[in-house]
Amino acid sequence: MKAYIQRLRATAVVATLLCAPLLSGCEPITLTAASLGASAGLSHTLSGIVYRTFTAPMRTVERASVRALKDMGIEVLAKETNEDGQRVISARANNRTIEVFLEPLTDRTTRLRAMARDGILQDGATATEIVLQTERVLSVG
Repeated sequence: MKAYIQRLRATAVVATLLCAPLLSGCEPITLTAASLGASAGLSHTLSGIVYRTFTAPMRTVERASVRALKDMGIEVLAKETNEDGQRVISARANNRTIEVFLEPLTDRTTRLRAMARDGILQDGATATEIVLQTERVLSVG
């Protein structure tokens, strides 16, 4: 009986060693597929900044962003153009400082970058929702 258990364990170890390389090759594929589906056109950085490019002029995206912020109950504090030619929308919600940067890539394409900070911490969830709500306003018209 002892020999049978040892053979069974040895078989299990060999089977695991043979199958492990085959199975581990699939994991990056599933992770990539999951991340592609989850992002739905949004690009994130590790710092919680969210990017999205829209096929719309910068003025249209700016109006949609301001409307989205107001729909979310976020107070818009200022709108200005920085030295790089980007429109910057500054806003505030509760203890969060929010900045939305709009960069014209072409006359009909605008890149939006949203950042929300709670003190020194980045709030990627709020930044993501701002981008999604801007997209919603643009789709409604």
